Amino acid sequence: MRPLTEMTEREYFASVGQRPGMFVGKPSFHMLTAFLAGYDQHAMRHGGHGLTGWHDWLVARRGRDCSHAWPGQVLHITFPDGWDDVWNLPPEDEQRATRVLFELLDEFAAEREAAQGHNPRID
Repeated sequence: MRPLTEMTEREYFASVGQRPGMFVGKPSFHMLTAFLAGYDQHAMRHGGHGLTGWHDWLVARRGRDCSHAWPGQVLHITFPDGWDDVWNLPPEDEQRATRVLFELLDEFAAEREAAQGHNPRID
């Protein structure tokens, strides 16, 4: 793995998605969304982009708005027919939600990089 200072946000997100346990201990959708919220807050405090635009991108991707924050939007995309208990997803749903989360993050980061015309590094 390359040093963090040499990674783009997209590469960093991919690194987290490939080895989530290295970043959050026991990986779960909720632990990873909490980790990413912390990442976002740190980036914003220090002049980075963080996840700016992520919620709006997800709403546009889904094609309809609701009162859910971005983790709920990811779950709506993952499970369009809904889910029983957001805090107790079955293991296969946890895995699916985590996979979709990082697929969506990759698409979002790729579009942002293309719009910026270069590969911004993590700040």
